[in-house]
Amino acid sequence: MTKNIEQLSIDTIRTLSIDAVEHAQHGHPGMPMGAAPMGYVLWKKFMNHNPKNSDWFNRDRFVLSAGHGSMLLYSLLHLFDYGLTINDLKKFRQLHSKLPGHPEVGVAPGVEATTGPLGQGVAMSVGMAIAEAHLSEKYNKPGFPVVDHYTYAICGDGDLMEGISYESASLAGHLGLSKLILLYDSNDIISDGGIDGAFSENISERFKSCGWQVIYVEDGNDTQEIEQAITNAKSNKEQPTIIEVKTTIGYGAPTISGTSKAHSNPMGEDESKKAKEYYNWKFEKDFYVPDEVYKHFEEASIQGGENEKEWNKLLNQYKTEYPELYKELQQAISDKIPEDITLSLPKYEEGKELATRNAFGDSLNSVSEKLTWLVGGSADLASSTKTIIKNGESFSRENYKGRNIWFGIREFAMATISNGIALHKGLRVFNGTFLVFSDYMRPAIRLSALMNLPVIYVFTHDSIAVGQDGPTHQPIEQLSSLRSMPNLSVIRPGDANETVFAWKSALNNQKKPTALILGRQGIPTLKNTEKLAKVGVDKGAYLLSKVTNSPEGLLIATGSELSISIKAQELLLEEGIKVNVVSMPSWDKFEEQTESYKNTILPPDVKSRLAVEMGATQGWERFVGDKGEVFGINEFGMSGPGDEVIKFFDFTPENISNKMKKLLDK
Repeated sequence: MTKNIEQLSIDTIRTLSIDAVEHAQHGHPGMPMGAAPMGYVLWKKFMNHNPKNSDWFNRDRFVLSAGHGSMLLYSLLHLFDYGLTINDLKKFRQLHSKLPGHPEVGVAPGVEATTGPLGQGVAMSVGMAIAEAHLSEKYNKPGFPVVDHYTYAICGDGDLMEGISYESASLAGHLGLSKLILLYDSNDIISDGGIDGAFSENISERFKSCGWQVIYVEDGNDTQEIEQAITNAKSNKEQPTIIEVKTTIGYGAPTISGTSKAHSNPMGEDESKKAKEYYNWKFEKDFYVPDEVYKHFEEASIQGGENEKEWNKLLNQYKTEYPELYKELQQAISDKIPEDITLSLPKYEEGKELATRNAFGDSLNSVSEKLTWLVGGSADLASSTKTIIKNGESFSRENYKGRNIWFGIREFAMATISNGIALHKGLRVFNGTFLVFSDYMRPAIRLSALMNLPVIYVFTHDSIAVGQDGPTHQPIEQLSSLRSMPNLSVIRPGDANETVFAWKSALNNQKKPTALILGRQGIPTLKNTEKLAKVGVDKGAYLLSKVTNSPEGLLIATGSELSISIKAQELLLEEGIKVNVVSMPSWDKFEEQTESYKNTILPPDVKSRLAVEMGATQGWERFVGDKGEVFGINEFGMSGPGDEVIKFFDFTPENISNKMKKLLDK
């Protein structure tokens, strides 16, 4: 019996997935084998995309949240001619391959999000849908739907067990993101066995309670039923949709299908052969794609190119009719920060007392009118973190033009949704909460860094100065932890002017995320920061208070401890002891400088160095050297008024000056 082209195409996806995992002797074949029909229907019959230009702005987005099933995505990318060859498939999971074990942005064309940590793909798809909703309402005009696309995601049982999927789904339903469609590969299997060992929720009722449309597909191999479900999902203009598709993991493998043995690891030569026999696969060669299958997918690829051409024509007409909006949209897509942005930034005079969180709020709003594509919000702490764009309106289902996103008390979702917004492009996104709650967000911050996304994280209440909220809210190890993360820029400014330039640095950094570490308590604006911090913050460290070219020692500080250290410097000078004060707001930026510059700021012959920071001391050793010391806190904080807690831990000018004197006496 001759197969129809649809079934032959689906089985090609399955066999490519089997062969790649067998060839690598590593991977997850079961998910692609079961989910191949839904992947085929979605990509072939619904997805608006152009393989010849994977960055086409108005394309539909697709996120494989169940990233372990990466061969489903890679097989589709190959068949749609995204530039992945059979040889690339043969290098699946190998060093320097285009096809890493889990999808990674920027490695293979067509991969929209780095996934694998379960649940985050669901949340990133919510972020993409938020971006599309905002941009379409802002830029579309009658007859000119220049931003008009869907976000699709495929998730599995494991994704929906993770709390992040619930957090983000709750917000998506609340916002009525109707252009978000989630296909749920419901096979009732996780790595250790059946889900009944750990999970008995009614997913349908859960998503209904979140405000989603729920559609059920009984047979995951019934392509007509899947097609109708997606059609119905697209017809709903009020709600996001989840389509639960009942599938069999490892479909076709005679002894392991429907079991956890099909989840991961190669099936073995015999099981693979029998699975292909079950598919009535007549081709003996591994990694084989019938010519008619290539031709079948080529038709869709050609159509995608035609769709982009039509969109480009529409965009040119839009440019003529709405030149200012067109210009703004292009700026937003490129995220090119205007060169004169500095002119908008606030300046602070010496002596003015201001919390760095307040200086951030001023800086945010000083540029918000010019950076019209700047959006963001907080996890129910906007008034405390100063992350509100004044006159920016609230983003809601009634007003997608709003720039202030109310994430609710969903820190992890906030960070992961921000990643989705950044991945979509067209918007620069920031978010905020207290520094101690960055622990809730760490997996998403890690993906920001891994994906080179310029998300700006605003972390306030940065030390024991939080005071009466007690040790549960006083960060100790969080700053050190964030500094240890690769490709994350961490900046802890020491006064209002440093905060302004930290904000500017974050905006100009388009290759990595930035964490701004800000304080709640008022601190003085320091002498010369308006002039020196302009360059000094970007360099990570600079000589702020110099009393001599040949200092006896160095005080190195960040944040509110900078002003305390300068007072300690003054006490020492009264005794004839000359030390210079170095402001070091960003370790990672300082490490990027030349050895010559580093030696200028931290002269090798000045061995008496005291680093001062109200947090964990780990890591400071590299800057103070073997003769220096670190004054920090390696225990949890105390509950009490902030000033009293600071005094309890002895962060006073007198104690710091005494520590420096003891260091000099060694």
